[in-house]
Amino acid sequence: MGMSVTISAANERDAEQIFRLQYLCFQSEAALYGNYRIDPLVQTLDSVREEVAADCVFVARLGEEVVGSVRGRVTEDGSAAIGKLCVHPRLQGHGIGARLLKAAESALAEERGATVFRLFTGHRSEGNLRLYRKVGYEAVGTSKGADGVPMIVLEKPAGTYAATA
Repeated sequence: MGMSVTISAANERDAEQIFRLQYLCFQSEAALYGNYRIDPLVQTLDSVREEVAADCVFVARLGEEVVGSVRGRVTEDGSAAIGKLCVHPRLQGHGIGARLLKAAESALAEERGATVFRLFTGHRSEGNLRLYRKVGYEAVGTSKGADGVPMIVLEKPAGTYAATA
C-alpha cells in the first residue's frame, strides 16, 4: 500500500529538508537560464530557518520526507508574495504544487489578510507558467531578478484561492 502526500504548515525541524529540496529542485531552473547563482541556490540554511519561523511556509510530506514546499508573506501593500514553490522531481505532475499553492493562499488570505497573491517566475519556465495560469494567475508585468534573470510577474485576487486545486 502506498503512502499519501500530505500538506501541512512547516516547522523549524523541516528547515533542513526544505533547504536540501530547494537546492535539488532549482537545479533545472538554473540550467534553463545558465545561471547557478539564482536565489534558491545561494540561499543559506539560516535564511531558510528564518523564513520558516516568520513566514507562511507549507510542506508536502510523503511519510517523514519533505517532498515539496512553498513560502509566502504579506507585504506592506496587503499583497501576498508567494515564492520558492518546489516539488521533488520524481513527484512533479501529480498536483502537489497546486495543493501547496492552495494551502499557502488559504492561510495568507484567512490568517494574514492578503488581498492579492503575487508571484514571479522566469520567462522561460514554461512548466511553472502553465501551472500558475491553470490555477488562476495572470501575467501583470515583468521584472528582472537580483540574479539578472528576466521574470514574469503574475497575480490573482485573494478571493479566488479556493479554485486552485
